[in-house]
Amino acid sequence: MCQHQPLCPTADDTDRDAARAVSSKPELGWSLLCNDVLTFEDTGELLPDGRVLGPSRPLLASAA
Repeated sequence: MCQHQPLCPTADDTDRDAARAVSSKPELGWSLLCNDVLTFEDTGELLPDGRVLGPSRPLLASAA
């Protein structure tokens, strides 16, 4: 579990992405956070319990 001070958010917290990366492979497009969440460069996530969170890209405003 996280040994950082202050403690990193857990995988169930809404700010789970604020946890520190403990391993990353930028050439493969992923990082493992200290809360056991895998984050991907497309903003998708794989949670420790196996749940998948799809990419959360902001919508672009269309030019009128």
